[in-house]
Amino acid sequence: MGNTARHIAIIMDGNGRWANERGLKRIKGHERGAEVVRTITIHASNHPDIEVLTLYAFSTENWKRPKMEVEFLMRLLGNYLKNELPTYIKNEVRFETIGDLSRFSPALRKQIETMKQRTGHFKKLTQVLALNYGSQDEIARAARNLCETGKEIDTENLEKSLESAQFGPVDILIRTGGEQRLSNFLLWQSAYAELFFTSTLWPDFDPEELERIIEDFKKRHRRFGGI
Repeated sequence: MGNTARHIAIIMDGNGRWANERGLKRIKGHERGAEVVRTITIHASNHPDIEVLTLYAFSTENWKRPKMEVEFLMRLLGNYLKNELPTYIKNEVRFETIGDLSRFSPALRKQIETMKQRTGHFKKLTQVLALNYGSQDEIARAARNLCETGKEIDTENLEKSLESAQFGPVDILIRTGGEQRLSNFLLWQSAYAELFFTSTLWPDFDPEELERIIEDFKKRHRRFGGI
């Protein structure tokens, strides 16, 4: 029996390069990338194995990008949440987030909370957007929480304190766009994940490629530190 792809995490890289290759503004790449998020989410919601899909949407380092691009990404996220709610409801997708939302506008935080409330009862798929997320920051926040509550800092307590712990360990971690690094994404939960790096830019990523990766994953021997 093959491995089960219960939790898939994706670093969605390549929107800007996709646009540049076509002589378009970077924002067009982000717009196309949002469409792919919809497509992959719908596909995952109908997959018999996938229970959690975590997408790296905005990292703690992305604030370093040009101000106009950051402002556009915030508007794009707001529009996505507003426009895609019917899609989530139709496909019974529960929406969740990880990351520090305090830097987002009150209006955007309200949209995020509304999305969570409207979809919180669905069971087919949990889609998690990593927003203003960095794994090192997540681990540091968990350690601070343990210190403040007087609990021992060991691996068990630390893992339970992680914001991402509720979604379980990552089985498959995919990075599109040709780069081969983790970029501070789910470092703890991906400790024994199978890693897949594809040269496909995120706007060109499709369900067929995802299925090829899952089939490859099923053939791998996962040792979890054993032999």
